[in-house]
Amino acid sequence: MIPTAEPAQGNHRATYREVLAEPRFRLLFSTRAVAITAGSLRITTFSVLVFAATGSALLSALAFGIGFLPQLFGSLLLGSLADRLPPRALIAGGYALECAVAALLALVRMPIAASLGVVALVALATPVFSGASSRLVAQWLEGDAYVLGRSLNNIAASGAQLCGLALGGAVVAVVGPHRALAVSAALHLGCALAIRIRLPRLQRGESGGTPGSTRRNDGAVRASLHGAGLLLLRGRTVRRLMLAQWLPPSFVAGAEGLIVAYAGGRHFASGWYAVLMGCLPVGMLVGDLLVGRLLRPPTRERLVVPLIALMGLPLVCFAAEPGVGVSSCLLLLCGFGFAYGLGLQRPFLDALPQDGQGQAFGLLGSGSMTLQGVGPACFGSVAAGIGTGRAIALAGGAAALTAGWILTWRPPTSLVPVPNYSTESENGTEQHACSSPAQ
Repeated sequence: MIPTAEPAQGNHRATYREVLAEPRFRLLFSTRAVAITAGSLRITTFSVLVFAATGSALLSALAFGIGFLPQLFGSLLLGSLADRLPPRALIAGGYALECAVAALLALVRMPIAASLGVVALVALATPVFSGASSRLVAQWLEGDAYVLGRSLNNIAASGAQLCGLALGGAVVAVVGPHRALAVSAALHLGCALAIRIRLPRLQRGESGGTPGSTRRNDGAVRASLHGAGLLLLRGRTVRRLMLAQWLPPSFVAGAEGLIVAYAGGRHFASGWYAVLMGCLPVGMLVGDLLVGRLLRPPTRERLVVPLIALMGLPLVCFAAEPGVGVSSCLLLLCGFGFAYGLGLQRPFLDALPQDGQGQAFGLLGSGSMTLQGVGPACFGSVAAGIGTGRAIALAGGAAALTAGWILTWRPPTSLVPVPNYSTESENGTEQHACSSPAQ
């Protein structure tokens, strides 16, 4: 375990080298990057297969998004399993399940509705596997090392997703969609075997939480709903921090979904829409690297509000319908602002109950994924009435308003909660939560 500073030593700044020196984190990090690549390959290929079979753009889009939308429901109904079951079995089982689905799509000719249903069922369980993995990262990396670990995961996720989407087109063109799905299955199988063989079995009590603290006598659904209620309905600090990580990306996703239509409406040269869409992830990668590597923890936390504003305000400029060059710069700035999330990682972890971290991380990821799927639909509907440029500007304004909302949490000298958070207890009274990460 990497030693990190106590709250009183909050200026300690970890390095990416320190984080990658933890062998168990390296294993989770590398297998996750491969799995995201394999998942993106499967999503792209499945969408191609559905379109080839039906000729329906709607069903093709549904095939692309069906693996994301059910995740929030899975987190609400099954999220407690991330804290109740052994993490090694959960993570390896999750990759094995993804392998089975890709192999099934590759080998069995099913009706389209059945194929969509199979993918949706796996999506319901995804927050359980991802929550267990995130809980282990929070246990093994403490303090600023945990923040940089999350930063590395974000960078790897963005890069692997882009790689998987690009790889999908190339592999489908070379070997065909069914063999491409088989490649996805093989990659997931490799991840499952790596976790099963190389991740040590954790003894009872080593994997976080305390005995009996996860309401093991309750059914999984009842315990999951109870835990989600405690996190979202009764824990004001956790609820605020979770919404702060959900809302700005969902607004930006709404703007991102309009880039193709904006480029077409402005009659940009063919292919420029791809350049514009690539500016956001490039800005995100640069922002995470610079903010994570160069700034100390307190500075990152003080910059949460300015960076959220940086996400939204450049998009407001699209109301003037700028050309290609200006649009590219605005989207790069917007992507850079995504680094605000690094300033919320440590406060969010410190605010969580020790025995519910897995469910909280699963809920955080699934809620973000679901809202980022809803955002484009909402702002796409708005664009039909006011135009794409103004709709993008509206999405940016909504993100900037989130920054103003965060300003109301505390006086300007303390914009985000700091260690020793006060969260509501089950009976509505306040109690102090433990300010250190899970040991």
